[in-house]
Amino acid sequence: MAYAVIKTGGKQYKVSAGDVIEVEKLDLEVGKDATFSEVLLTSDGKAIKTGADIKGVSVIAEVLEQKKDKKVVAFKYKRRKGYHRTVGHRRKLTKLKIKSIGA
Repeated sequence: MAYAVIKTGGKQYKVSAGDVIEVEKLDLEVGKDATFSEVLLTSDGKAIKTGADIKGVSVIAEVLEQKKDKKVVAFKYKRRKGYHRTVGHRRKLTKLKIKSIGA
């Protein structure tokens, strides 16, 4: 099974052709292709290649959806002081389908 490890949004993802992943928001429209040139590792099922061996390798993915994640709520509280504060946010995500791994 061929796979690659790519880096985007400060995180690393192990992907193979046909996978659907959610990454930090990318500035692309739905239906467009995203190319990831920052590939850290590739494997064809037998041998693993890293460093200078994978120079020029990229991963191509199709943008399926732009969406927001579930709400995360942080509640701050200090006992007996009457202090409480609710803070929340929703991460913006891009849903991708990996098309191919190659040069």
